[in-house]
Amino acid sequence: MELPVNVFKRAIAQGRQQVGLWCSLPGGYVAEALAGAGFDWLLFDTEHSPGDPLTVLAQLQAAAAYPVSAVVRPACNDAVLIKRFLDIGAQTLLIPYIQNQAEAAAAVAAMQYPPDGIRGVSGVTRATRFGRVADYGRRAAEELCLLVQVETREALDNLEAIALTPGIDGVFIGPADLAASLGHMGEPGHETVRMAVEDAIRRLVGLGKPAGILTPDKDFARRCMELGATFTAVGVDAALLVRSAEALGRDFKPV
Repeated sequence: MELPVNVFKRAIAQGRQQVGLWCSLPGGYVAEALAGAGFDWLLFDTEHSPGDPLTVLAQLQAAAAYPVSAVVRPACNDAVLIKRFLDIGAQTLLIPYIQNQAEAAAAVAAMQYPPDGIRGVSGVTRATRFGRVADYGRRAAEELCLLVQVETREALDNLEAIALTPGIDGVFIGPADLAASLGHMGEPGHETVRMAVEDAIRRLVGLGKPAGILTPDKDFARRCMELGATFTAVGVDAALLVRSAEALGRDFKPV
């Protein structure tokens, strides 16, 4: 059995725009409904959602039947969490709150088997197709994709060192936490925050490193794409559900 190809990894490496949707609602049913919605990638979140490896497993299984790439965000830069998500078949991980080159290197090590890293070895996992992928241990890194999230002033100061850490495939700018770090809590659309995001994208493009962003602001999303962002999330499932429900409710309330 062949090692699954990571379409997302190849696309961002080639500079092809990948439009994504953030998924914070755990479970396979919603994931399957969204997998056919036409996005290039879905982000299955466990940092700011109740999700965990078991709920992500269901999401990965649901999405597998559709032409969409799955990205998983662990709750933190933890080698055990990273190992568990890799073992259930996640091929692309987005690691939050990376502040410096040492933390980026730790994430890389957690993604790789010895002697290059510290990932624990198990031969009968979903990632290996239960032992059916020939030479998985030696070839896994070919199809694994590591994205790291920079979301503070300190991280931006260390952006080049983080981005150029060997094994980092892309850098995601986290606007919500960045806004808080820059003194504009709850204002990811503040001009100072926008300027910092745009500058980070330019710097990453200059390094030849894929850049990503999440923003529900369509105009700003397009602006980031114009600047060179190659993996752009344009909405959050929970927000789409709640805001649409509210709008529908308002339409039928008595004046």
